[in-house]
Amino acid sequence: MSRLFAIVLLCLFSLSARAEVQLLTSIKPLQLIAAAVQEGVGTPAVLLPPGASPHSFALRPSDVRRVHSVTLLYWIGPDMESFLPRVLQGRSLPSVVVQDLPGLQLRHFAKVESGEDEPADEHGHDEHAAATDEHDHDHRPGTLDAHLWLLPHNARVIAAKMAADLAQADPANAARYQANLAAFGARLDALDARLKTRLAKLAGKPYFVFHEAYDYFEAAYGLQHAGVFSVAAEVQPGARHVAAMRERLQAAGPSCVFSEPPLRPRLAQTLSAGLPVKLAEMDALGGSLAVSAQGYEQLLDNLGQQLAACLEGL
Repeated sequence: MSRLFAIVLLCLFSLSARAEVQLLTSIKPLQLIAAAVQEGVGTPAVLLPPGASPHSFALRPSDVRRVHSVTLLYWIGPDMESFLPRVLQGRSLPSVVVQDLPGLQLRHFAKVESGEDEPADEHGHDEHAAATDEHDHDHRPGTLDAHLWLLPHNARVIAAKMAADLAQADPANAARYQANLAAFGARLDALDARLKTRLAKLAGKPYFVFHEAYDYFEAAYGLQHAGVFSVAAEVQPGARHVAAMRERLQAAGPSCVFSEPPLRPRLAQTLSAGLPVKLAEMDALGGSLAVSAQGYEQLLDNLGQQLAACLEGL
């Protein structure tokens, strides 16, 4: 009986120790990176539900309680989740601002006075903002492009930080976190090679987006969108603005226009009517993906496939 009791106590202690490490991320892409690091040990949670905007999410009281209670919390930073800083003032446990991690390759939105695209990136990547873009508050020239998870190098930096933090909070599984980190890196190497092979031949093919969210991914694979048709959701663009956007599409010839799920702007239909334009979707947040160790690679692979499926047919 004493031996059985000892086994039960050991199991309970193991479960209790594992439950103590609660990892919460603000958005799905960070959750997918954390899932790769925690594989076989735990499952990370995410704050924003599918389809919610990280720029304007409203926390419920239960969300605030969860933010204050989890062991580890990761968020991009005030340039992305503008709703979080005030809530985090009451949190005593560790909170990691991902955009401040050393070793990241960061990009900034930029625009010259003429309205033409301008290279302006401190890490040597081409940076641009389209002349037709009506910038949201987070896309103003000079501000950080916070969609930093779409660069594989940055995902490695984030994963390494998570592995180190988890090992400190859960020393018994430190070796597992490091092994998961190494496996994640190896899978990214293989995916990176596949994407470079497929996307290299698409460089220069014209496509437009409704949200300037893909510059990190484009920089990694030698692509560059031709323009951004970004308009405030609550404001319909004027006739002159729509005409200017259609002129850009006409000048580009056969091209693709990518919107983001779950909604395709009605403007996409108006702009493309009668033109050799294909409408498609890209999802920078991976809202429909299952949370798994391979989820982050699937997010990048999906972007590559969505781009290639449209551009290869031009």
